[in-house]
Amino acid sequence: MRLLPFLFILYIANYLDRTSVAYAALGMSRDLGFSDRVLGMGMGVFFISYVALQIPGALLVERWSARRMISATMIAWGLLTALTALVHTPGQLYFARFVLGAAEAGFFPGVIVYLSHWFKREDRAKATSNFMAAIPMSFVIGSPIAGWILGHKWFAVEGWRWLFVLEGMPAILLGTAAFFLLTDWPGEAAWLGPEQRRWIVQELHQEKHVSEQAITVPHALKSRTILLLAGLTFLNYLVLYSFAFWFPTMLKRQSGLSDMRVGLLGAVPYLATFIAMQVNGWHSDRNCERRWHSAVPMFIAATGLLGLLSQPRSIPISLVFFTMVCIAFAYLPTFWAIPTEILSQSAAAAAVGMVNSVGSAAGFAGPHLFGYMNNRTGSFSYGLVLMMVSALAGGLLMLCIPRSARAFVG
Repeated sequence: MRLLPFLFILYIANYLDRTSVAYAALGMSRDLGFSDRVLGMGMGVFFISYVALQIPGALLVERWSARRMISATMIAWGLLTALTALVHTPGQLYFARFVLGAAEAGFFPGVIVYLSHWFKREDRAKATSNFMAAIPMSFVIGSPIAGWILGHKWFAVEGWRWLFVLEGMPAILLGTAAFFLLTDWPGEAAWLGPEQRRWIVQELHQEKHVSEQAITVPHALKSRTILLLAGLTFLNYLVLYSFAFWFPTMLKRQSGLSDMRVGLLGAVPYLATFIAMQVNGWHSDRNCERRWHSAVPMFIAATGLLGLLSQPRSIPISLVFFTMVCIAFAYLPTFWAIPTEILSQSAAAAAVGMVNSVGSAAGFAGPHLFGYMNNRTGSFSYGLVLMMVSALAGGLLMLCIPRSARAFVG
């Protein structure tokens, strides 16, 4: 109750700033004449620096201070998000997104490391699931707000510029609050009683010493299991990030609605996804099954993409298909429980680092390729086909994951 709700709010702010360009793109294309290719590159270049600095960021959390690192990271990315309002050229957009990716790089792995300071292994997956539920909730909150801001112009400044400024401010305020509210280690928590502090420290200390032989990086790279996890994560993340960044533009061009209505309707698929994520995680835990619970959301997304390829003229029907695609996000909590269940503790740590880095690389490839193909062909169809094939392949590969660690060394 002390940590998870606050971390949940921090991750909402994180995703609001990361994906604010998705709605700002509606105004950028109109006011600055940015093509889909430029916008796709601007969306994707964020992930080049983001991937490159994730591991250093996580190490800094472990060796310096999670509280200070998370606080500094949030203040930095809040300021950089606000400064993105000043862009006028494609080069300026690329630079702004690149440095924003560098600023945000240490946050997610830093929080994962931070959770390991407080939660036992058996509770860590549930804590991570609650934390990651902030992803769809950030769109439920952010989409209507973004649509409303885009529809207004203050002091002769376009709404999309105000969007960057106003969505950057919460990160600055929350980053400042994080410095005072977060506690690095249980032994330092003045808000816990002495017995509570001792119990947490002892439990985590005992767990730390019950570990297996460490796995080397070359061993991890040679493991078919980890390579499989990394490959399917790339495919699935390509679908997730392409949808997250291009959904507002697709909905706008297909419906012809105002920016405000696009923002309101844009919240519907993510609200359904938030519910699906909770139900899927609960049902997965109840049945102790991960592979099918991770694969089915991708198959539902592929079916929704097939429906969108039919180019429905009805806005409600299109929204149903968009919602089906968005359901792909429901695979996240169940999938991230798999490495810790089929691999040893040390192997799981190596796997998570590699898999998350490879998956995040799709954040560049997906939005960029989607924008490039649309720019060349004048149609979203080719990008939708790429997403559909990726969703099908990712779901099928999910079912190939071994049920136990015995296949790990193969």
